[in-house]
Amino acid sequence: MRITLVQSDPVWGDPAGSLARLDEQLKEVGETDLIVFPEMFTTGFVASPEGLAEKGAGEGEPESLRWMRKTAALRGCAIAGSIAFGTGGCSHRNRFYFVFPDGKEVHYDKHHLFTYAGEHLRFTAGQERVVVPYRDFRIILQVCYDLRFPVYSRNRMTPEGPDYDLILYVASWPEQRIGAWDALLKARAIENLAFVAAVNRVGTDPGNRYPGHSVLLGPRGEMLSNCKENVEDAVTFDISKADLTSFRKSFPALLDADL
Repeated sequence: MRITLVQSDPVWGDPAGSLARLDEQLKEVGETDLIVFPEMFTTGFVASPEGLAEKGAGEGEPESLRWMRKTAALRGCAIAGSIAFGTGGCSHRNRFYFVFPDGKEVHYDKHHLFTYAGEHLRFTAGQERVVVPYRDFRIILQVCYDLRFPVYSRNRMTPEGPDYDLILYVASWPEQRIGAWDALLKARAIENLAFVAAVNRVGTDPGNRYPGHSVLLGPRGEMLSNCKENVEDAVTFDISKADLTSFRKSFPALLDADL
């Protein structure tokens, strides 16, 4: 499967402006199977979403989701990224959409809300762990702060083997804590014997600077590809399910994992 990481700089609080910038950025991206954008890739990270969250739940489909469907269909690939989503009334979700080439979608609502920034005061935590089957891979969806909680992303053994092959992390992870991002991504790959594709934004918002450090890691924690630091960038890389299966057979550490 060919994966493209799109490290972008959202236009603060402006979905239409962010999507226009992404249309330009995607002109440099060739054929691929999956394009991944950062957390809240159309607004930047907002802990107070009132007036910025895109509407749903009977109020029409979010503009960003319509764009994801259109882009997936035009390019013949899946599109993934999270937005601030209003589910009606005062309820909001940090919603990670995975849109298939045919326009169907699956979503995951961020489970670990960032109390330090007050995200828990305006958003509702998701309770469902979501694994998506796509192109012979099983993909678990995770958002930013989820990275710090390894129990929630533990690769579970089933009669058919590990229940996922690839972790997608989308994030707005600031410069002052980027060392933790780098270290924890490597740990998640190693401990789960899985590929990790992690996309962090760049640029600034009213409170933080974001350096990127978007990466694709192999199941040994090895760097396969990465975006340039501190600039908008996109990288594309092929990952092999056969290679992953071979490695897992040669080193079946998940058989000894804690439940």
